[in-house]
Amino acid sequence: MRLPPIASGPATPEGAVFNETRLALTAFLRLFQTDPGPRLEGSRVFLRLPRLHDYKPWAELRTQSAAFLKPWEPTWPEDDLTRAAFRQRLNAYARELEVGEAFPFFMFRRDDGALIGGVRLFHIRRGVAQSGVMGYWIGQPYARQGYMQDGVRVAIDFAFGELALHRLEAACMPENAPSAAVLLKSGFSEEGYAPAYLKINGEWRDHRLFGLVAPS
Repeated sequence: MRLPPIASGPATPEGAVFNETRLALTAFLRLFQTDPGPRLEGSRVFLRLPRLHDYKPWAELRTQSAAFLKPWEPTWPEDDLTRAAFRQRLNAYARELEVGEAFPFFMFRRDDGALIGGVRLFHIRRGVAQSGVMGYWIGQPYARQGYMQDGVRVAIDFAFGELALHRLEAACMPENAPSAAVLLKSGFSEEGYAPAYLKINGEWRDHRLFGLVAPS
């Protein structure tokens, strides 16, 4: 997945802006139009990188599940569900992929290919850490049916297998018992409690902290 670096542009303000735009566009084109990326197969779901044609089902699912998701996520920008914002999201994903900092996956039901959620591995650190953070979401119509458990399991296998990470971390708010249950059933251990850990839905919220070490 990691691609060779792109040559730098002119060292001027205009050149810097041009080069930044070209870098983003090139990463977007290379990683989201020509490179299919990994497809991770679970028993009931599969994970793959997002594509432009995912916009409509993604926006419909997020709109339908807004009241269900917003209490557990950072504040949504006003334009969050627009096509332009979706392209910007994919652009950011592509740049993270290019340098190996994150792997963003959409989650699909195997039976009919319906987009049902997402799993993201991010803050990937190499060197002596070899670790990453896992985040995930699922649309309200598909919640509490075992799909998220399957998607998390597949992402863990990818993180400890192909990515060769040593440790994964995750966090959830104390009120989010279903999310904690997914982590615990997936083998994570609860390691601590962080007051005012992340700004969620406009407020700094406490989080339970979880960790999982790759099997030796």
